[in-house]
Parts: sequence; C-alpha cells; structure tokens
Amino acid sequence: MFSRYRKDSKPAASPAATAGSAKPAAATPAGAGSAEPIDLQQVAALKAQAKAAPRKKPAAQAAPTRPVPEDKEQKRRDKLSEVRTELHKMLLDTLNLAALEHASEAELRAEITSICADGLNEMGVVLNKEERAILNQELYDEVTGLGPLEPLLKDDTVNDILVNGPQQIFVERDGRLELTTVRFKDERHLLRIIDKIVSAVGRRVDESNPYVDARLADGSRFNAMVPPIAVDGSLVSIRKFKKDKLGIPDLVRYGAFSDEMAAYLEAAVACRLNIIVSGGTGSGKTTTLNALSSFIHNAERIITIEDTAELQLQQVHVGRMESRPANVEGRGAVSQRDCLKNALRMRPDRIIVGETRGEEVIDMLQAMNTGHDGSMTTIHANSARDAVSRLENMISMSGIEMPMKAMRQQIASAVNLIVQISRLQDGSRRMVSVSEITGMEGDVITMQEIFKYQRDGLDGDGRIIGRFMPSGIRSHYSERFRQWGYDLPASIYDPSAAE
Repeated sequence: MFSRYRKDSKPAASPAATAGSAKPAAATPAGAGSAEPIDLQQVAALKAQAKAAPRKKPAAQAAPTRPVPEDKEQKRRDKLSEVRTELHKMLLDTLNLAALEHASEAELRAEITSICADGLNEMGVVLNKEERAILNQELYDEVTGLGPLEPLLKDDTVNDILVNGPQQIFVERDGRLELTTVRFKDERHLLRIIDKIVSAVGRRVDESNPYVDARLADGSRFNAMVPPIAVDGSLVSIRKFKKDKLGIPDLVRYGAFSDEMAAYLEAAVACRLNIIVSGGTGSGKTTTLNALSSFIHNAERIITIEDTAELQLQQVHVGRMESRPANVEGRGAVSQRDCLKNALRMRPDRIIVGETRGEEVIDMLQAMNTGHDGSMTTIHANSARDAVSRLENMISMSGIEMPMKAMRQQIASAVNLIVQISRLQDGSRRMVSVSEITGMEGDVITMQEIFKYQRDGLDGDGRIIGRFMPSGIRSHYSERFRQWGYDLPASIYDPSAAE
C-alpha cells in the first residue's frame, strides 16, 4: 500500500548497470602492469577455460527466507510513522494554530481529517478505514497533546511511563514493568515533546540545563534528562496522577494493610500524632499520605508544601505551596525550607510536607515541636530505624552544628510514628511495619513495632503470601487515644487474634 511513497522517487543507477552500459574493457591478466603489452593468446586460453568450467549458482540467488510476522508488523509501523511525520509537517504548514486555540475539539478533528485526506492523496498512499482513524488520532495527539505518549497517559491501567530514548518506552502495570510498542520517530521528535511539556509550565531544558522536574496539566509528575547527560537518548519518567483518589477502604481491599491497622492509624491521625511515611521510590508513600490525610477533621487548617504538587487533600481549609527552581539567570529559587518558614506564619494547624530530603528537615522538626501536632511528611528509607538515621544525616547536612544527643532528642520529641511502606518483588505494595518512637534511653532513640507484615512464601504465580500481624505490644499512646475518644480494643494488639 506504500508502493508510491518513497523518499527517493527515482533511484540512482546501480554500479552494475553503469558498467553494463559502458564499452567493455579488455581483460588484463592478474599481476600484469598497465604499461606491459597484452598477450592475446593467453586471454583466449583463459576464456576457453572459463567456458568449460561448470557454473555454480551464486549464493545470493538462494531462495529468500520469508520474513517473520513481527518484522512485517514492525515495517508496517515504520511506514506509518513516516507517513505521520510527513503529514504532521503538512499540518504545521497548513493549520493556523493561533486561530484554532478557540476551536472546539470536533472542529479541530474535522480540520485535521480533511488535511490528512488531501495529504494522503498527494502522496498516493492508500490506507484502510482503521489505519486512517489511527493516523488521524495520532496527528490530533501530536497537535494538541504529547504525541506517542498520549494513549499511555489516557490508559488508566498505567501507573508510570518510562522513556529510555526514542525507541524504548516502558510502562508499569500492577507493579510490573513491560515494554510497549510505542515509539518516537527519532531523538528530535522526543525532544520536541519534552520542550512542549516544560515550556507550558515556564521551565526550560537544554544542554546548559539538561534536567527538569515539572508537572503535567492533569497533575502527573514529569522528570526529564536530555543529552549530553543522557547518553543513549533523552530519559523521561512520568508518575501518573490518579483521578480517583484511593481511600483507606480501597487500600485495605487491595491488601496494603489490615482493618486493625486502619483503625489504629485513624486514631493516630485524629489524635494528632506526628507521622513519617517511609519507603523506597514508587512504594506508595504519597498514596499512603493522601489516605492518612482523610482522617484529618474538616475544621483544621492544613498547609501542604511540595516540590511537585501531588497531594489530593479533600478537606475544605487547605493551603497549597510548591517550591520553584532558579530561573535562567540563577535567581528566583524558592526552596521547601523557604515555604516552611513562611508556613509557620500562616496559622496552620497541621503542616504536610510532600517529601523531606534536605535542609528543610530541621524546620519540619521544629514545627512538630512548636505546637503543630499532627504534621506529616514522607522520607526515603528502607526501614523505620533507617528513617531515623536519615533524619540525623539530613540535620547534619543542613549546616547546623548540633551534638548527636541533642539531635536525637529533637527527633524523639518531634516524631511519634513511622509507617514503613515497601514494594515487594511481585509488584505489590504493603505497609510492612508501623513503629512508635517512645523516647530516649541514654543516647539511643527507643522504638517499638506495633504491626508488621509477615511473609509466608510464594504461590504458583509468584505472588507473595503473607499476613499482617500485631506484635503483641500495646501502643505507647493508648491513654492519649482514650482521652481523644478512640478507645481501641486490646484485641487489635493480640497476635493470636490475627491468626
């Protein structure tokens, strides 16, 4: 169907054809110099010997192998990609983009369909109805959306989109990574889509500033790194923004934690314990923080501080802040620490920091210690004890000279609860530990684990079999729960009741 579509309509004559049209030159025996006379008798003998010898069929004339269906499908996609590229250039030359800003979706689609039909006729390309519909949708996505990424962004089963150069795009579904058939035409095509995203939010990315963190229009988190830092092509990661917020009942139904843990966490949030949600990248820290925030009473004033706004709080009285990087001149940066300092002057009842990763930790701990009980944040760590060590390291990196014992006392008095989240090897996300910080013994911060996830093995499909177990230790804050009206039954701490 692409017989008339060629980059070179008149291919250049092959060397063999050129040689055939020229007058044949006289044969020269091997090893003879150009200045020596030709021995005609020797030439005649060689010709006779060549005629007498049996002719062998050249290896090149062997029957061609039939292409595998995957190769044929890939060639078809490559051809369609070439057609799409040519039509996109035609659209950019033809469409009045300024006039189409106020056009409806139906009008824009009709205009693109009409221009596509004219372009296909000019190129002599014949497509069936299904291929035309796909091509029109892809061109609409190129003009109004993010090109090849648009179908993946619309797919509700996709959680993350990971681009490793123009020809390799992975997605995460149900905690597992899988390679897709989506492709960019080349690196320039990928860079154009990246520039389209970052320019919409007032950011830039180029050789002098080769990485960028931004937010898409739907709230999805976007991060990109371009050459020369990215060696084999631009790297892009998109953490999709879920339209339907997962609540505590949803997470319990999906097996993230148990009903008993949910009852305990509800009491902890409502009684204004300071909570740190700890875990690795992609383990579900922000989702858990969102779910825990649902237990905050509507009458409280909440201030959220994030590098990229992801939290979806449902309360009425919420003030949202987002940090800002420096501009082209290196000025105008607003860090999370700057936002925290200003948040303390805005009469918050609770402060929620999307992620604590640097010098803002000291201001976060001071806020927890100065009347802003019930504050929450997330941190990257592999366990509850590691989370405490990370807090100590971040305080040291903030440039504040503080004795180790004073530093640990600050942490022990500020943080009440550490919730550890983990993404297991089967892709599932579990709340593997809930630990309370109970104080200090000498120079050591004392902790006690209230709940844990106990792994029992694997099933036939490679999924992890396990259960949530209480440790048997009664909560250090039981009396506080009772005073606030959350008198939890003793059975939720009993390991025998969970078996």
